[in-house]
Amino acid sequence: MKNSMKKTVWPIALGGICAVAVAACGQPPPENAASAGGPGGADFQACMVTDSGGIDDRSFNESAWEGLQQAEAELGIESTVVESTTETDFTPNVQQMVAADCGLVVTVGFLLGDATAAAATANPDERFAIVDFAHEEPIENVKPLMFDTAQASFLAGYLAAGTTTTGTVATFGGLNIPTVSIFMDGFAAGVEHHNQVKGTTVQVLGWDPATQNGSFTGDFQNQANGQNLANTFIQQGADIIMPVAGPVGLGAAAAAQEAGDVALIWVDTDGYESASQYAPLFLTSVVKEIDNAVLETTRQTVDGAFSGEPYVGTLANEGVSLAPYHDFADDVPVELQAEVEQLHRQIVDGTLSVPSPSSPAAS
Repeated sequence: MKNSMKKTVWPIALGGICAVAVAACGQPPPENAASAGGPGGADFQACMVTDSGGIDDRSFNESAWEGLQQAEAELGIESTVVESTTETDFTPNVQQMVAADCGLVVTVGFLLGDATAAAATANPDERFAIVDFAHEEPIENVKPLMFDTAQASFLAGYLAAGTTTTGTVATFGGLNIPTVSIFMDGFAAGVEHHNQVKGTTVQVLGWDPATQNGSFTGDFQNQANGQNLANTFIQQGADIIMPVAGPVGLGAAAAAQEAGDVALIWVDTDGYESASQYAPLFLTSVVKEIDNAVLETTRQTVDGAFSGEPYVGTLANEGVSLAPYHDFADDVPVELQAEVEQLHRQIVDGTLSVPSPSSPAAS
């Protein structure tokens, strides 16, 4: 890899992302909830339940909470978040938010699907939005917020294949669930497309799209597992790694920093900003604009226009994107940058499709 990958980086501080005030729900918030008051102290309360990664996961929980905070600032509402630490927290946390008489309950992540369905069915007058999941049988008072991240991950895979100097790249996930594997499908497809059009033989470690099997750490919390798995890939020659594992990906960042010649591709948020202490390691990021989707859904609900119709973020509607190259801007050849931009246009205009069994378009 380029010399810019060898810059010194300091350890990240994993503190909380916000200071919050007392909520104005119909009852006091649960002990593990945080809230922030909007200007004017409006009656509308938007509430959120995280998955086990928490709101400082540098990933989708954090982005969803930022969306509620934007709604608070722009719409003058109140917002509250309750953090889950294990899967056993999901059902009671959702029930607590329903009991708090929220105008909208946002649940974050595929794993909260069952808890959300149960609460929505039992409380048909409550309005819910769930990030990264759509129930097989649509529920009228649940709005799915979904993202075709395979599209942006395809661009990241093509970029990685055009940038690697070892001919080996890698990806891994926290759990083998659709909202994780869709990133890995797109990444592998992008590498394969580069191999086809450029005659290269770049190898992808960690994921086989044909079998839908690959490398997973087993959770979204244990950074040591991410570091160990990344080290294994590095030993096998990978010089670009895309972890799809929330905070576990920070373990991969530690491994890349120690190796000194390995770059990362982050997911969900722009890692250059959300994990800024590792900024020099990020070639790019596959971004899901979860905050914008949550903001718009909250706005519609406040305006009385809530709908259970799914939202699907794509490259065309800017619901997903490829982050800037930041410190690598001078290292990515101009020709390669132009090719990535051309592929972006082809996906947007429909002349190029990115297949994934986990894509919202495939469901």
